Amino acid sequence: MSTNRRDFLKLAATGGGALGFGLVPRVGALGAPELAEVPPAPTPLNLLILGGTGFTGPHQVRYAVARGHKVAVFNRGRREADLPESVEHLIGDRNNDLKSLEGREWDVVIDNPTTLPNWVRLSGKLLKDACNSYIFISTISVYANTTVVGMDETTPVLEYKGEQDAFTLPIESAGQFYGELKALSEREAAYWFPGRAAIIRPGLIVGPGDASDRFTYWPARIARGGEVLAPNTPNDPTQMIDARDLAEWTIRMAEQGDVGVYHATGPERPRPMGEMLNGIKTALGSSATLTWVPQEFLREQNVRPWGDLPVWVTQEPDNAGFMTVSVARAAAKGITYRPLELTARDTLAFHQSRPADRQQALRAGLKPEREAEVLAAWHAKNG
Repeated sequence: MSTNRRDFLKLAATGGGALGFGLVPRVGALGAPELAEVPPAPTPLNLLILGGTGFTGPHQVRYAVARGHKVAVFNRGRREADLPESVEHLIGDRNNDLKSLEGREWDVVIDNPTTLPNWVRLSGKLLKDACNSYIFISTISVYANTTVVGMDETTPVLEYKGEQDAFTLPIESAGQFYGELKALSEREAAYWFPGRAAIIRPGLIVGPGDASDRFTYWPARIARGGEVLAPNTPNDPTQMIDARDLAEWTIRMAEQGDVGVYHATGPERPRPMGEMLNGIKTALGSSATLTWVPQEFLREQNVRPWGDLPVWVTQEPDNAGFMTVSVARAAAKGITYRPLELTARDTLAFHQSRPADRQQALRAGLKPEREAEVLAAWHAKNG
């Protein structure tokens, strides 16, 4: 079941991203910090977070405020988020309205939601002399060659080859060029903030608050119990990062003034699929049983990697690098990870806090009846 790269990136785009200084806040499933023992930053900063109300943004904001930073968020004001009262809200539009940013200065700007390179170009023109550094949140989907196990940040990135000028491309057309547009956005950040830009390339971002359900499917499914269809073999590699770990490390990168390109996924070594699923079972105290079905049979059954069976990609030469990227550079800068068990429990608690109809309408993973159908076919084939 070789995953077409373009299809994979579309799924990645539509789905739909540390304990370095001691105690850190543990953000609960509903967003409220569970611990207050957050050490202050060495030097308080004035931070501008572009976005700030999506998935990782609120975690960044809460952690930054707990560290003693002054935080402003810039967005269209259309999405509510539980942010501290001290946060300044600046309203505008990355496409055409940056007026609320004019005449202001910040120590660090963190760019979370960029989809189009023109957004970075416009903010770069305005903010190039208004901040000391710029952190751009990109993706590991920028890579042109994903065949190399353990690929690092020097791997060549994609070139945009669409017919329309990438800087005039409408947002509705962006999904099919997800990786290419992120790569162009990285170049814009480096151009407008030479020697002052940090490019962070997360892998799959998971945890409480994730609307894509790309990891949520597994805690929800395993908590339901019974026979669980598991993809291919227990040894297939996986990588992901809890949104809270990504957010907290991003803030510490801002504090440290680090620049350059960094992968942000984890853990320190790729986690085998069997270890992940059994870790979730242990965390939830589930009696579910795992039935491992080879990818060749899943192909025959039209079961899609990543979409129908999230977190997993087929074991093909073209995909070898997707779940095995090196995180050595990020590790050297202090990225660390919550235990899988904590992410699993918090994600399930978040999921169970949602309305019943939303719990029944996961945006990733197999429907119960479809899973049962594939398992029955597999058992029938094997007697």
